Amino acid sequence: MKAVRLHAKWDPRPGFKLGPKDVEGKVCWLGSKVWRYPQVVVEDVPEPKIKKPTEVLIQVKACGICGSDVHMAQADQDGYMLYPGLTGFPATLGHEFSGIVVDAGPEAINRRTNKRFEPGEPVTSEEMFWCGHCRPCADGYPNHCENLHEIGFDIDGAFAKYVISDAKYLWSLKELEKDYQGDKLFLAGSLVEPTSVAYNAVIERGGGIRPGDNVVILGGGPIGLAAVAVLKRAGGAKVILSEPSETRRKLALQLGADVVLDPTKENFVEAVLDSTNGMGAKIYLEATGLPQIVWKDIEETIWRARGVNATVVIVARADAKIPVTGEVFQVRRAQIVGSQGHSGHGNFPRVISLMATGMDMTKLISKTVKLEEIPEYIKKLQTDKELVKVTMLNP
Repeated sequence: MKAVRLHAKWDPRPGFKLGPKDVEGKVCWLGSKVWRYPQVVVEDVPEPKIKKPTEVLIQVKACGICGSDVHMAQADQDGYMLYPGLTGFPATLGHEFSGIVVDAGPEAINRRTNKRFEPGEPVTSEEMFWCGHCRPCADGYPNHCENLHEIGFDIDGAFAKYVISDAKYLWSLKELEKDYQGDKLFLAGSLVEPTSVAYNAVIERGGGIRPGDNVVILGGGPIGLAAVAVLKRAGGAKVILSEPSETRRKLALQLGADVVLDPTKENFVEAVLDSTNGMGAKIYLEATGLPQIVWKDIEETIWRARGVNATVVIVARADAKIPVTGEVFQVRRAQIVGSQGHSGHGNFPRVISLMATGMDMTKLISKTVKLEEIPEYIKKLQTDKELVKVTMLNP
């Protein structure tokens, strides 16, 4: 079968030392430190087969291009991959996907029925392949599994006709069938993963909000826009998005934003304070991936706002230092938290239920393409910010 694969050269940066979980020449938890000259190609690979009793074979129907895919294929001036996280190449890309169960091992249990998965079930999958037995997993933090693998990063993903996932990572999409028909069911299903990343960031890691709180999202990519939708549903009074792209600002308004601003033309601090009667926000979501640029505005807003107890959630991945002023966070009783992943805490089933009751995230999809077009659009998304989400649809 055809698959979209990423190849890169293992060439650790001078002075970089591998960590205890890194595997020489194969896998690194800090990918931007070792992988050089990434190339994305379409090539033939064998169809995957079920090898374990809990595995499920899925026919991929839809798979979205994530910013991580874009950054894995993008290099800095020295040729090193921009994406800073866990990676192992060569690998088939694609982790935001949905599809139909083709076959299932004898112990592959569907949580919807508490019975073995049956062919024909529409499903989506978590991207974080947590082990379930290490200390972080046992403590309830699967996104920080010590034996973590990530589909589409260090194991083969879903830019292909078929993909394998263990049943414990799968969630049924049956709940969506009433309101999403045909391809739209699978397009919606492919957006459960990125929406769950946003949900985990603002609800689980950020501590959520009380109805009537104000929130600010910096960055109108798919995660930032999904956070707009989630936080408005959660009762945000003023949901504010800062984003240079007019297309993305307009989309944010459709998803529930109350205020949108262009930080290249407006004063971010004044706009946020004016919109909130000087109170500022309960949550500031850093979803730009440019913390070194936006951080000073976040700090100034927290410092000048009359409200205290703000939480800054860092969800965008960036290999960059942040110029934190401790005094601001001490005096204003503010805090910074990091957010990775989407697994656990009921994130996936809650997002599916939100989608089933009116939170239509398919508005994020700018264009659907064929598998063979994925490399072209991974490159195009490096510069074209009018495209929000490009999604592969398989026949």
